Amino acid sequence: MPVAGLLPHRAASAGTGAIYRSVPLVGAWARLIHGGGGPETGEEEFPYADVPRPGRNWERKPYVTPMRVLIRRAKEERLARRENPCRVLEHSPDNGLLVPHLVAVAHQVHGAWESLLRGLTRLVEGDAAIPVRRCRFCAEVHVGGAGHEIRTCEGSGSAARNALHVWRPGTVRDVVSFSYCYHLFDRVGKPRVVHKEKYNVPRLPAILELCIQAGVDVDRYPTKRRTRPVYSIEGRITDFEPDEEADADAGLSPAPALSCSSSLPSRAAPMSLAPATAGAEQTEEEMTVSNLGARTLQSWLDVRSGAARLMRKYSVLTCGYCPEVQVGPKGHKVRMCKASKHQQRDGQHAWQEASIDDLVRPNYVWHVNAGRDDGMPLANELKRYYGKAPAVVELCVRAGAPVPAQYRSMMRLDVIPPARDEYDLVA
Repeated sequence: MPVAGLLPHRAASAGTGAIYRSVPLVGAWARLIHGGGGPETGEEEFPYADVPRPGRNWERKPYVTPMRVLIRRAKEERLARRENPCRVLEHSPDNGLLVPHLVAVAHQVHGAWESLLRGLTRLVEGDAAIPVRRCRFCAEVHVGGAGHEIRTCEGSGSAARNALHVWRPGTVRDVVSFSYCYHLFDRVGKPRVVHKEKYNVPRLPAILELCIQAGVDVDRYPTKRRTRPVYSIEGRITDFEPDEEADADAGLSPAPALSCSSSLPSRAAPMSLAPATAGAEQTEEEMTVSNLGARTLQSWLDVRSGAARLMRKYSVLTCGYCPEVQVGPKGHKVRMCKASKHQQRDGQHAWQEASIDDLVRPNYVWHVNAGRDDGMPLANELKRYYGKAPAVVELCVRAGAPVPAQYRSMMRLDVIPPARDEYDLVA
C-alpha cells in the first residue's frame, strides 16, 4: 500500500468521492512491488516511486548483465578462438575501427556536455545564482536557500551531531559529478594501464574519454585512428597496419606524445576544454534564467541518453566496490582500490560492466513543490512527504525549466506536506 498520508492533491481537494475513485491506484502499487508491467496511463495510476537505494559498502554492485549470460559469452568466445586461432575481427569497435553511425552521436554528446558545464556555471556562479549547499563531512548536497534539517549525515562525528549536516557553500562540481578515468592512446593495441604508468598517463572525465574513443578528436588527448581491422591470433591482438607517421618521424613514438601531459589535469580542467564561440557567448548572455535552465536541463538529458547509446557498443567498466570507472575493453591494473575486500585483490579493482549512473552519477537531492515551499528548512519529521531528484534537475527546475516526465515519479509533485505541528495528526 502507499505510504500513509501520500494522497494526490486532486484527490484531497475533491473530497471523499475522489478518494474512492482512486482505489485502482492500489493495483498499480501492487504491480510496482511485484515487478509487473502494464501500459502506462499517466496520472491515473500511482505516480510515486523512490530513488534507487544505495547498497552497503561491503556489498558488490549488481551486475548489469546477468552472470549466466556473461559465462555463456565467455564460453562461445573461447570455442571460437579454438576453432579459428587466427582470424580478422570483423565488428567495430573491437577491430580498432570506429562505428560510423555513432561518430555523430559522440559529437552531440561532447557538445551537450560542454553546454551543460557552461549552463551550470552561470546558474551557480552567475548574477542570478541559485544557492547550492554541501555538507562539510559527507557528500550530501542541497539546492536552495538554507540547508535542510533531515538527519542523514554519515560523515565524521555524525553521532555527536545527531546525524545533522553542517552546510557550506557549494560549487558546480557538487551539482554534477563525472567519473574520471585513464586516457588510452590505443584502446585496442594497449587497452590496459599498468601500475607503474599511473603517473605518466593523464586522467580525464570518463564521458570525454568515451567521446574520444567514439570519434571526437581533442588536441590535448591524442588517440590512434586505424583504417584497417586488426587480427586476433590465439587471443592476442596483432596490428599489420604500417605506421607511416612513425617511419617518417624516426625516433618519435606514440608514448612521448601521450606523456606530454604527464601532470594530471585538475578537476576544473573540463570547464576550459572547449571555450564557447563569440556568437554562443552572446546568445547565452541574452537568455533569461528560465530559458537557460531549460537549455541546461536538455543538455543533461542529451548527455545521459547519448552516453547510454555509446555504451551499447563501447565498453565501460566500473569497480564492483568503489566508484572507479575505466572506458575501454579492459580495466586498468593500477592498485588504488581501497573499498571492501581490497586486501584480497592486492588493491586492484573488481571490474564489471558499468551502467549510465556509474559514468554520469546523479547526485540526488531533496525536492519540495515550489507552491508548498515556505522558505523554512526541510524538517526531518516530514521527509516522507518530500521527493528527490538529481541535483542538476532540481537546479534547473528552480531556475524555471519544466519538470521532465521521467523524474515526475520521484519528485512527488502532487504530495501535500502537512505543517510542522500537524505531521503527527496525519494517518
